[in-house]
Amino acid sequence: MPEATSVTVHRVDWDDPRAVRLRAIMDAEMQVRYGNDDGIDPEKSAAINRALAVDPDAVVETVLLHDGDEPVAHAALRRLETPSGTEWEVKRVIVDSSRRGRGLGRTIMGEIIATARSKGASRLILQSGDRQPEAARLYTGLGFTPIPVYAPYAELMPQSLCFELILD
Repeated sequence: MPEATSVTVHRVDWDDPRAVRLRAIMDAEMQVRYGNDDGIDPEKSAAINRALAVDPDAVVETVLLHDGDEPVAHAALRRLETPSGTEWEVKRVIVDSSRRGRGLGRTIMGEIIATARSKGASRLILQSGDRQPEAARLYTGLGFTPIPVYAPYAELMPQSLCFELILD
């Protein structure tokens, strides 16, 4: 696999327009992979959307990678309140589709992992979908291990793939 091109790291607000644009691209890609929710109970669809939503106040860090002036990757770190307590969760990891295979996913995840460590996290968790095998390969390649599907995804999206990384 070719290494990442020369990129710069930018820490931005969750609502930074560049971050919003990359998340919109991700949403469109997920729509293609998972289809629309026609035929799903509207209440369940709304509950899934709530489970996937990110409260900007819970976001600890939003990281972008830029190639020149162009943002090419995005990831965020948030505090997630679960029945078992506060967790540190990786959210909304995306690499521009035209730049995949260059190590950008590893680079941005490295930034998120370093941020979590610097903030005292002892473990990171994340949720991905069962139609994202390249994401699962990235996470396991970074040392994440599969865990049971956790709240808020367990009840609504039991087919999710969830992972943890112990930060020692």
